[in-house]
Amino acid sequence: MASTQYDGMVPPIRATVSDGFARLTLKLDAVVTGLNGIAYLGLATALDSFFGVPVGVQYPVGVFLLLYALGVLAIGTRKEISRTALTAVIAANLLWCVLSLVVVASDALSPTGVGALWIVLQSLVVGGFAAAQFVGLKRL
Repeated sequence: MASTQYDGMVPPIRATVSDGFARLTLKLDAVVTGLNGIAYLGLATALDSFFGVPVGVQYPVGVFLLLYALGVLAIGTRKEISRTALTAVIAANLLWCVLSLVVVASDALSPTGVGALWIVLQSLVVGGFAAAQFVGLKRL
């Protein structure tokens, strides 16, 4: 007679929720952030007059963005995504989003009109990543 009970030899099959969406949002975030960092580093002198943001600000921001992108990519390519690490990325993205809007509202860097628009658009993209990553977190 065949038994359908778990006999301890073969683990039961468990339904798991895919982490594919979280991985996708992390990888996209890493690529966009990395490209942004490269642009700040490679085009700083051209962007200085276009955006009105000094080269002395763009270089450290570019380095930060590259390092942040590598960290986000590392989180997104691990065998198992850490909920804590994903939560930290979401929090960091939300912080970037809010601080970017504060910089524009306070005119702290005195950007040109195009520069202010760029900072707001960048903030919205980063906020979008945070929202998508939050959805991915809930699916983990």
